[in-house]
This record gives sequence, C-alpha cells and structure tokens, in this order.
Amino acid sequence: MLSFFRVIAVLEGISYLALFAITMPLKYLADLPMPNKYVGYAHGALFITYVILAVVLWMEQKWSIKKGIIILIASLLPFATFYVEKKYLNDAAVA
Repeated sequence: MLSFFRVIAVLEGISYLALFAITMPLKYLADLPMPNKYVGYAHGALFITYVILAVVLWMEQKWSIKKGIIILIASLLPFATFYVEKKYLNDAAVA
C-alpha cells in the first residue's frame, strides 16, 4: 500500500500544479473553463485519496505525530507532496 501511496502523492502534486499553472490561467485569461473543471475533479479525487491513505498508513506504519502531520500538511502546499515522497516515503526512509 505504501508504493500506491507514493504514486498518489506524486499524482496529487502534479494535479495541484496543473490546476494552478495551466488550467486556472486558461479559465481566467483565455475564458476556457472546461479544463479547469476536469482537472479540478481529478485533483479533488486525488486529494481525498491522499488524505485517506495518509491517515491509514499513519496508523498502520505507526508513524510519529510529527511525520503524520507533515505528510498531511503536504497535501495543502504546492510541491510539498514531491518533497514528502522523496524524504518520508522512499524505501530508505520507511525502513
């Protein structure tokens, strides 16, 4: 399940950046709202999946309070899920 969470973390980060860097400018500058709608749906689903998996793995892996909170807060900040995946979720950090 940890490897699936790593994939979700990266996809959530990509969808977050795509939402802000690509589809929001299209919506507000080019008057094209549809890409923002669909990327927004995808990002919402990935965000919810990320948070649920983070909580489940927090309990399952018995992560510390600090690590669990950092991983949850990462879902709210651009680029942070990439940092978490690299620092906290790679094979060396988990072992």
